[in-house]
Amino acid sequence: MKDFKNKLVYITGGSSGIGLATAKLMAVEGASVIIFSRRQAILDEALKQIRSCSVNPGQKFSGRSMDVSKRDSVETVFSSALTEFGVPDVLINCAGRAYPRYFEDITYQQFDDTLKTNLYGIWNVCSVLVPHMKVKGGVIINVSSMVGFLGVFGYCDYAASKFAIVGFSESLKSELKKYNISVQVLCPPDTDTPGFATENLTKPAETKAISANAKVMSSDAVAKELIAGIRKNTFMIIPGFDGKLTYFLKRHMPFIIDRVMDMAINKTQTR
Repeated sequence: MKDFKNKLVYITGGSSGIGLATAKLMAVEGASVIIFSRRQAILDEALKQIRSCSVNPGQKFSGRSMDVSKRDSVETVFSSALTEFGVPDVLINCAGRAYPRYFEDITYQQFDDTLKTNLYGIWNVCSVLVPHMKVKGGVIINVSSMVGFLGVFGYCDYAASKFAIVGFSESLKSELKKYNISVQVLCPPDTDTPGFATENLTKPAETKAISANAKVMSSDAVAKELIAGIRKNTFMIIPGFDGKLTYFLKRHMPFIIDRVMDMAINKTQTR
């Protein structure tokens, strides 16, 4: 998909961070954008920003309250959205959460909630919308993370969910090719979002040490690379030079990545 003019875009987690930044850029491209998130007040504020980016009066914008981790919520809200707006040309699954902690401090409840939001959320959304999207084709982008291909200290539950998203997306991509549906994965690095600020509240010292020298990208920069990746039909969209380098090293010279992370961890633990 090269042109988003007059296309219909659904974005879960679209009220803040990367989802909101992408929604605004899609509006600039001439697309109609429907965003989904849990809190209606935040959705309403986000919609004001998205509408201000519109380029023609025919574009449609709406925000619907929905919890992707709850199947009933997804079925009910999408049923209404499909009736009012139609089947999306582009689906971006951007809803997610992270609370980094030492493994022993991650409760079963946290593990369960993380998988339900990050992994089950994407499963719920895709399982409801894919049957409709098969009729005309389209694009699905599932947001994973660099922690979706690189296990990092402190992210046991998060990494489990994000690695799973990559595997799920690769399998789904193969199945949906014949329906002219492209499936892609976004693996952003640390990004300046409200969610990232929340992560920093619980990060172990070792986790902070590993990411101390990593460049934090803006949501706008990640969103621009996401849209460029859609146009190129790149399966793994990895924003930023540092992210691309890390991916290359992890695939071809993983011992370098291990050594760098181990050095940061050991230095922190011996203080």
